[in-house]
Amino acid sequence: MNRRHGLSLALAVPLGFVLPARAQVTVEGYTFAREVQVAGQALRLNGVGLRAVAWLKGYATGLYLNAKAGTPQAVLGNTGAKRLQLRLLQEVPAEEFVKAFDKGVSRNTPAAELPALKDRMTRFNALVMGLVKVKKGDVVDLDWLPDSGLQFSHNGRVLGAPIAGADLYGALLRIFVGPRPVDPEMKTGLLGGPVG
Repeated sequence: MNRRHGLSLALAVPLGFVLPARAQVTVEGYTFAREVQVAGQALRLNGVGLRAVAWLKGYATGLYLNAKAGTPQAVLGNTGAKRLQLRLLQEVPAEEFVKAFDKGVSRNTPAAELPALKDRMTRFNALVMGLVKVKKGDVVDLDWLPDSGLQFSHNGRVLGAPIAGADLYGALLRIFVGPRPVDPEMKTGLLGGPVG
């Protein structure tokens, strides 16, 4: 099955044209706004992606930044506010979500840096586990607030206090845009390339 199925632009435009600022991007029926506010900053949609294995579609993602970034280095080097938004396409036990985050961090973070993340990953995992399940249609926001850290939100509700450390947020972002991403085609889409 072609993974492009279900991906569309809310406004029909020819290939190669820049979308108007108010345009929205739709992935599997879920619309990502072109602009959001995080930590008082206007962030623009950098790209969207779809996590899929064969016919099973897990979630759609949108990456929001204050400046366009076409490489992982540019995304990770951006010091402004950020948002990674996940739109769930399947119901998943929170435990499976935690396992996926832990695996992605360990695959994309140098071994020498993992010990420094351990306690904060435990705090992050506890926030996720508090959901028990993430359901189809749920929205998970992983926001980077430069003055306070990682803020985790579920369906618009902030859960827990921010968790400090740009290294932690970078480790989570590398799950999606790092050297061993959870889905290479999703990485391409989040970096502004074609969504496939």
